[in-house]
Amino acid sequence: MGMLGKLAKGAMAAKIIQIASRELQKPENQAKIRDGLSKLSKNVRPR
Repeated sequence: MGMLGKLAKGAMAAKIIQIASRELQKPENQAKIRDGLSKLSKNVRPR
């Protein structure tokens, strides 16, 4: 893989991170994450 391929992979990774951070800033997604984590913590048995 040449320099152009590495550049393309880096650009794709940067775009994915940008989209993910934008989605995590939305209040409805933050609420979904909190609900999911609370359900997960209820289901996991303490050690």
